[in-house]
Amino acid sequence: MARTWTPNELGALDHGLREDDLALRDTTRNFLTERVRPHLPGWYTDGAAPVRELAQEFGRLGVLGMHLTGYGCAGASPTAYGLVCAEIEAADSGLRSLVSVQGSLSMQAIHSFGSEEQKQEWLPQMAAGEAIGCFGLTEPDHGSDPAGMRTRARREGSDWVLDGTKMWISNGSVASVAVVWAQTEDGIRGFVVPTDTPGFSAPEIGGKLSLRASVTSELVLEGVRLPESAVLPGVVGLKGPLSCLTEARFGIIFGAMGAARDSLETAISYADSRVQFDRPIAGFQLTQAKLADLTADYVTGMLLALHLARLKEAGTLAPAQVSLGKLNNVRRALAIARECRSVLGANGISADYSPLRHAANLESVLTYEGTTEMHTLVVGQALTGHAAFR
Repeated sequence: MARTWTPNELGALDHGLREDDLALRDTTRNFLTERVRPHLPGWYTDGAAPVRELAQEFGRLGVLGMHLTGYGCAGASPTAYGLVCAEIEAADSGLRSLVSVQGSLSMQAIHSFGSEEQKQEWLPQMAAGEAIGCFGLTEPDHGSDPAGMRTRARREGSDWVLDGTKMWISNGSVASVAVVWAQTEDGIRGFVVPTDTPGFSAPEIGGKLSLRASVTSELVLEGVRLPESAVLPGVVGLKGPLSCLTEARFGIIFGAMGAARDSLETAISYADSRVQFDRPIAGFQLTQAKLADLTADYVTGMLLALHLARLKEAGTLAPAQVSLGKLNNVRRALAIARECRSVLGANGISADYSPLRHAANLESVLTYEGTTEMHTLVVGQALTGHAAFR
């Protein structure tokens, strides 16, 4: 039989990457293989994963807020962060969501806009996984249009009092701290809210058909009283939360391709072992056509991700380019996972195989942190100069 290549080898995707970035990727891959992958089918079917324990494991691994500098964070390159996101999502999108919400949303907000006291109090324990964070922006009636949020913060003497509801919040029920965005007389402001503050609750959302190995919650704020020191002093307006979302979307560009790669490798392995008509189905032209087309889509998506990482390292990556990456790569990954399921036939609906789990998870990734429609319009505006949001 002729030499076989993995999708990464065929695309020569490691070419030109730094050894230290590859080492971080490989360390993450080894950890997931040994400690996480054997449990994923059970966590998904049971709709429960040991999130607090996983956060501590990821903290010891050094991947929580790894792209940030100082306060216990590694200061890793964008490429390293992207490669790590790909490895984590190759295991499960819910785990990458845990890491992204912790590092690129909650920690990013405090690191970019927080006071020195807020940074010293929260970032080291969040980097270690000892404290989990969540990011309260989306509301029941305001997802793609966060400017319409109804959560309010009003002054009472020297304090702030918050009232409102946030929805679809990853990590909410297990978080020690929530970064909550609210309307004030001065515009939208961010608040660092310890979750044991009276009036704060985070009921978990059940009945999910996607991201079942993660915690998704509602945040309810009823007269939550906070001192002036709880305000993020470094930003007013939507540019604060939107800049954090841009950071998280960058990780998704890589992460989605990790789910695609795992689906593809699973389908290739299965096709080689599944015998029909006295030969492996990998030897049939229709199966090979699927695998060839899917590999071309995967390699193209990874090349885009790596190119955007180089732009980010050069300091020239624009939000519209991040939107292009998320739009392209999540759609490609979802299509790859679905088609890989078809290679597995009836066995593809079993939790023993990953493609359908990845496809179900990617349905959420397609929606959160900017829907396909919103990123399409961002790219459209970049190309034409006309905003079509309203």
